[in-house]
Amino acid sequence: MSESRKTESYVYGQWLPGADEGKLIKDAITGQPLCRTSSLGVDFARVLDYGRRVGGPALRAMTIHERGNALKALGKYLLERKEPLYALSAATGASKADSWVDIEGGVATLFSYSGIARREFDNETFAVEGAPELLSANNTFAARHILVSKRGVSVHINAFNFPCWGMLEKIAPSLVAGVPVVVKPATDSAYLTEAMVRDIIDSKLLPEGAIQLICGSAGDLLDHLEEQDCVTFTGSAATGQMLKAHPNVIAKSVPFNMEADSLNCCVLGATVDEQDEEFGLFIKEVVKEMTTKAGQKCTSIRRVFVPRDKVAAVAEALRARIAKVVVGDPAADGVRMGALLGAAQRRDVEEKVAALAEHCEVLIGGNDAPLALVGERCVADAFYPLTVLHCAEPLTTTAPHEIEAFGPVCTLMPYDTIEQAIELVSLGKGSLAGSVFTYDNAEAAELILGCAAYHGRMLVINRDCAGESTGHGSPLPTLVHGGPGRAGGGEELGGARAVKHYMQRTSVQGSPTTLAAITRQYMSGAAPIHTEIHPFRRYFEELQIGEQLVTHRRTVTEADIVNFGCLSGDHFYAHFDELAAKDSLFGKRVAHGYFIVSAAAGMFVSPAPGPVLANYGLNNLRFIEPVGIGDTLQVKITAKQKIKKDKRPDEAQATGVVVWDVEVVNQHDELVALYDILTLVVRKEG
Repeated sequence: MSESRKTESYVYGQWLPGADEGKLIKDAITGQPLCRTSSLGVDFARVLDYGRRVGGPALRAMTIHERGNALKALGKYLLERKEPLYALSAATGASKADSWVDIEGGVATLFSYSGIARREFDNETFAVEGAPELLSANNTFAARHILVSKRGVSVHINAFNFPCWGMLEKIAPSLVAGVPVVVKPATDSAYLTEAMVRDIIDSKLLPEGAIQLICGSAGDLLDHLEEQDCVTFTGSAATGQMLKAHPNVIAKSVPFNMEADSLNCCVLGATVDEQDEEFGLFIKEVVKEMTTKAGQKCTSIRRVFVPRDKVAAVAEALRARIAKVVVGDPAADGVRMGALLGAAQRRDVEEKVAALAEHCEVLIGGNDAPLALVGERCVADAFYPLTVLHCAEPLTTTAPHEIEAFGPVCTLMPYDTIEQAIELVSLGKGSLAGSVFTYDNAEAAELILGCAAYHGRMLVINRDCAGESTGHGSPLPTLVHGGPGRAGGGEELGGARAVKHYMQRTSVQGSPTTLAAITRQYMSGAAPIHTEIHPFRRYFEELQIGEQLVTHRRTVTEADIVNFGCLSGDHFYAHFDELAAKDSLFGKRVAHGYFIVSAAAGMFVSPAPGPVLANYGLNNLRFIEPVGIGDTLQVKITAKQKIKKDKRPDEAQATGVVVWDVEVVNQHDELVALYDILTLVVRKEG
């Protein structure tokens, strides 16, 4: 690339070149011009309209599983084209390891949300949440909660430090939810996001309008938001608060999710000695967080709390480990840390370190420290030395708890008691991530429970888990990413929670029969469907929700109990000891609970070969009333829900999962057992 190269935005179905007078972006390592970036000429109102009018309907026509499958296919497609992205990523100052987190870590999020979509949601265009709510004495009036795709666009405003992961971790749950996205990356690294979006568009794996890209300023984009749209933001707290207070965002009550940089902490337990494994793990993690992305992560460790009598030892250990870190061109052998994004970013870090130095002692590095760079291409403009400051009395100054140098910088601070450590942690006023290093579980519990209110995520690292730990600074798709207070008060990722963020939760009230028709799930009290054909003789497509079988009756005998006990080895007194059972809460000998389940299966199963291939599982089992010798059982089994499965290449038959509502009653028509059973059923198609 060169100064003459202009990044392009992908909007309303076309690539739109930026303006010649766009912002000049330089290679962080060499200082050479890369491109110019500008959004001049983009019609932002048209962008949002296109997403709502074209992308939204196309996504909503797909089932949640189909959306998940599209993400999986897209992830594979991007991995096949990752090498050019690595080459571009190096220009941001990222090492190969940094780029791996951004590029392949981002793609891994697509795979994670593909699995979440197919595992935690039904194969429908909407979702049903929670159990039915019974609202009347005779169960003629009830309610369900449903989740439907919002009819707007999700706008994702991302920070510069993760041009790929920052985009993918936001768009994955939004696309699963059926909501089109507009990606607005930070201008200084937008060229890398642009390259990945080109691959996404070229893949044709997402419907047209599902994703749009704005390289450059967001212009008047927020002015055109509507009530069904939403915004997610990652970046500085100051910028996030300014955008969140946009008059149109407030007027339209547009959901605004903010994930802001925070003063994340790491605490060395008071029980840890210098010879303990946890001490070495602690030092390693602090330096790792300083060097990864040159400390330019929203989750990087900024505040390091250690027992007062360990300050000197920790400082010396940090100095020794930092001295081994090779800084320079990531393409050169042995380099572990690259540059900041550019000269402007270095100046910002210098200003913040200078402000911190007014209240703290510079132990390692600092603005005036010499910096030996490895690699012939390096220019010093964007590099900054690893820096550790020391604040001897952290309760007497707010500086290290309020000033964040967004680079390879942290402040070492002492504490005298665990209670004081918790107090110091809280002075950060909300963080994305915190970590504790200790092998004392009581100490870990006190620290975590005391600090959790100030964090979105916390982890305890010791010798037992360190080998497989993902580390302090790694958000995971299945875990909440966000935090209170200074961290923005928002929440991203967290598995299915993130998908639901882009959907509208609505309670629907009505008769059980009507609710079953709306949700496509049978519920107790809904009108059943009776046919002359056993429901287990029907293929997946033929079976109707609400189709019900009422079985013959069976009287439980003493022989049943004795035989089941001998077969299972369960000789619990309530089944075999007449005197003890009489004094028990049952007042008599009773049948095994699992005998009831087994007997019920024998009553409702159709034994001949047919469309039902296998028992797929059993959920929500409850034993309601005891069953004694002489009681008579009858079973009512109803098709509750159908979940279409994707046919894998190695499968001979296409199948679906049918969830059956099972009720077992006694001779008084009292419920004795209630559960869901899942069966694997052949589909005619495929």
